Amino acid sequence: MKKVMKKLTALGLSSAMVLSLAACGNNASEQTTQQTPETKEQAPAETKAADSSEAAETTNNDADTSTENTGGDLNASITLWTYPIGNWGDSATVDSLISSFNETYPGISVTVEYLDYTNGDDQVNTAIEGGQAPDIVMEGPERLVANWGSRGLMVDLSDLFATEAGGEIYESVESACKSSDGKYYEYPLCMVAHCMAINQNMFEAADAMQYLDVENHTWTTENFLKAVQAVYDSGQENVGAIYCSGQGGDQGTRAIINNLYSSTFTNAEHTEFTANTPENIKALETLYAQDGINFDPSINGGEEITLFRNGTLAMSFCWNAAQQTNSDNSAAGTTNNGDTILPMLFPSDDGKTELCGGIWGFGVFDNGDQNKIDAAKTFIDFICNDPNQVNESVKASTYFPVRPTLTGIYDGTETADTMNTFSTYFMPSMGDYYQVVPGWAEARTEWWNMLQRIGTGGDVKTEVETFVTNANAAAGAGN
Repeated sequence: MKKVMKKLTALGLSSAMVLSLAACGNNASEQTTQQTPETKEQAPAETKAADSSEAAETTNNDADTSTENTGGDLNASITLWTYPIGNWGDSATVDSLISSFNETYPGISVTVEYLDYTNGDDQVNTAIEGGQAPDIVMEGPERLVANWGSRGLMVDLSDLFATEAGGEIYESVESACKSSDGKYYEYPLCMVAHCMAINQNMFEAADAMQYLDVENHTWTTENFLKAVQAVYDSGQENVGAIYCSGQGGDQGTRAIINNLYSSTFTNAEHTEFTANTPENIKALETLYAQDGINFDPSINGGEEITLFRNGTLAMSFCWNAAQQTNSDNSAAGTTNNGDTILPMLFPSDDGKTELCGGIWGFGVFDNGDQNKIDAAKTFIDFICNDPNQVNESVKASTYFPVRPTLTGIYDGTETADTMNTFSTYFMPSMGDYYQVVPGWAEARTEWWNMLQRIGTGGDVKTEVETFVTNANAAAGAGN
């Protein structure tokens, strides 16, 4: 039986270094958190931005004497709950954005609650059940559209898409924000394509760089396996981990499996899970048999990132631009000990990698107060569409705009070169946004349970069929 990395967590993790996943997996119950860019150190499970509220109220009071402000007639107190999307999990950044908003709309007070991916969904669902849902939530279509929107809890934001700015949004992004009944339950702000990364120093020491197309950040399935074997043979026992302690960062495991032999996770209509293809089964069998690739039921995606950064792992399957620009523990683009981190597309056998993506924006809960709904829409419109504001709003996410007309956002910043690299070589490979299948939350749980069973010796074909059966049962229940 293939050896599982039973001691990996103890060997490589420390509580102070558990890195986050805001855009590397967005799921509720098992994911670690961030406050500043994607891979910041873990934050407290819940913090209330009272200072943000006070700042907003102070701004409002100061501005009450102004009658010339275009937003002076709007008055409401609204709540914004935000998952840690880049620096949208950082109170100082969000306070600044709200202050800009209040310069135009002094009568709208915005109180912020910061959610994490361990307890966030439970907090929102508890608030819904208690009739205390927030006015605005910042997250992605898998929650705003496929979950809360499908349950009839959200406000249709079609009017925002009818604006000039709304008409510029990428068609694929717009589609992800739209429910099966034709209503828009998310208005998007930013997006990113998730990829993988390698420790270039380790690969060079193993003479494995010969298997990579470094210029284009690509490799074939055959060369990927050769590279992993070379690194393993050089003495690096743990080259990569198929992490599966929970749902955090699970898009990385789906991406390596789906791309390895060019298969799919769902059908094109997003009504059915299709992970039981011969290609996906072959991919799982190949990864399980490959020296240096270990199924690890003890870690999630955030912990995998930590293990990669501290040199325990030679590659990460949970990466993106925000992680590449993170400089918490060392210079951006390097591991904790200074090794070079090289972002890579997932390997494929047909030369066409399809990356899982993240799309983040805002949804409005229908709490029965039209004045608050109007204020919430006003806030979203300003943050996402105001020509003097939107670049800063996107920059705060540390990701990319959802409109092609927004260019040069990171020009002149220290991350400009890295962001240009990702924009050039990774964003064009963003694939179908399939995370809106009914029963998505249940399917994600089934996915990591499946990986755990395979990692402990379960028959791959049997376990994949079990996953698909259970996931499609959940999808049927969601229709």
